[in-house]
Amino acid sequence: MNAVHGQLRGRRAGAYENTRPEVQELVPLGARRILDLGCSSGGLGAALKARQRAEVIGIEIDKEYAADAAARLDQVVVDDLEHAALRSLTLGRFDCVIAADVLEHLRDPWSTLSSIARALEEGGTIVVSLPNVRYWETFWQLGLRGTWPLREEGIFDRSHLRWFTRSDAVALMEQAGLRVTRIAPVYRLRPQDWRSERGGRRFARTPIAPFFVFQYVLAAVKPGT
Repeated sequence: MNAVHGQLRGRRAGAYENTRPEVQELVPLGARRILDLGCSSGGLGAALKARQRAEVIGIEIDKEYAADAAARLDQVVVDDLEHAALRSLTLGRFDCVIAADVLEHLRDPWSTLSSIARALEEGGTIVVSLPNVRYWETFWQLGLRGTWPLREEGIFDRSHLRWFTRSDAVALMEQAGLRVTRIAPVYRLRPQDWRSERGGRRFARTPIAPFFVFQYVLAAVKPGT
């Protein structure tokens, strides 16, 4: 087990072992063949199969998680995330590819995403979730405390190799030849009176809103020729 492998396994014991409703929301209901990169134990893929009767194939580095996922998904390939893009090309074409909390752990997410896009059908969708490095705590830790803490998950996950803002995330998708169709901000910390739908919409229009976005979930399509 390499270092990144162990760190990814550790952090998935909590927040990453769920069905990711914020990611599901951007997966097209019409997608019938889905590739889930870093599928963990298959919770997200199983939820999608139940929701829309899709064929879901996962790629997962951890053998124990992959074994769990294999009981829930149609096929699971055990492979390092750095090789997932090349592996995906041998699995056929997909209507949707999911890379939820994956790309920030790779040495070259730009090349990886470009390769993954080749496995996507024309008009297909890629759904990506990335932590927002402009989150307020980044400024607190760097500017006021003078440190970059290393944690097991979140913005300061010790296994992160790349960091993205909203515009960086959009550029990542566009350089892969994809057209961004939706960006969904995920908030972790807001005053209580902003939690209503109306209050949330008002808050999202304020200049400080980007600093409270913990993560962005993006959907992008592969244009037809």
